[in-house]
Amino acid sequence: MSPNLSDLTEQVSLTPFQALGIPIALIGAVFLSIGAQLQHRGVAKVETRLGASRGGMSVRQVLALIGRPSWVMGTLMLGLAVVFQLTSLRVAPLLVVQPLGAVALVITAVLNARSTGRRLSGRIKRSIAICVGGIGLFATVAAFTAIETEITTDQLITVLVILLVVGAVLAVAFVALRHRRSALFYIIGAGVLYGFVATLAKVVLNRVFAGNFDGLSIVCIIMLLAAAALGGYFVQNAYSSGSPDLVIAGLTVVDPIVAVTIGIVVLGEAANAPGYAVALFLVAGAIAVYGVFQLAKYQPAKRS
Repeated sequence: MSPNLSDLTEQVSLTPFQALGIPIALIGAVFLSIGAQLQHRGVAKVETRLGASRGGMSVRQVLALIGRPSWVMGTLMLGLAVVFQLTSLRVAPLLVVQPLGAVALVITAVLNARSTGRRLSGRIKRSIAICVGGIGLFATVAAFTAIETEITTDQLITVLVILLVVGAVLAVAFVALRHRRSALFYIIGAGVLYGFVATLAKVVLNRVFAGNFDGLSIVCIIMLLAAAALGGYFVQNAYSSGSPDLVIAGLTVVDPIVAVTIGIVVLGEAANAPGYAVALFLVAGAIAVYGVFQLAKYQPAKRS
């Protein structure tokens, strides 16, 4: 028998305080979209002055970004986005707030269209709608089924081991694919890394407020910073070969899918979710990923 609205209502697990995480996450999404647009502008100006690199951004190009006011302002905006994201993660379960970053995709698409003077084509609009719809369904199901759980040491070690394996795989893939200037590779890589960053941030916050800050928590912070740095480098490379809305589409889809998968499989945040909810998670994730690939397909190619 299919679930009805009353069934779902009985499973709502968010308290009023936890629900505050939703508007906080949405504000963070606004800063994310503005920051992405400004950083993209800075990368474009650096490439115009120094030339585009086919093997990933060079140290000279990365250092040159620091001298671009637009890139610095974009970085500050992204910093604010992180603050709001961390606050929302402290208030509400990971499964609920992490997918809400998809709102940034719509804002970024509009900002990019205005800055480039291009109209959004019907195909791009449909692709964006598919991304947002998939992530919206994901977040809705999570809001009715997610629970806040205490993270054990074994769970935390499992997350760290998985991150090490993923980091090694991405490093090998970067060496093999860096000359192809593939925006999708950099976007997916950054999204995966940021998914772990969000998870580790949630873990560290929980341990700090629980008075359980120890050596393992310090390891988490080190791994978090390393994943954030590598993810940031991937994002700058993605800007050099793709548009801001494509980059944000990938991040706001891949990031929450990775974070939510960890939350479900490792942290047990969907332990009370019925079978149909798990099926909806899979369907929603597939829809959102399909939208990203459609957006990559129909996005106007960026010329060096």
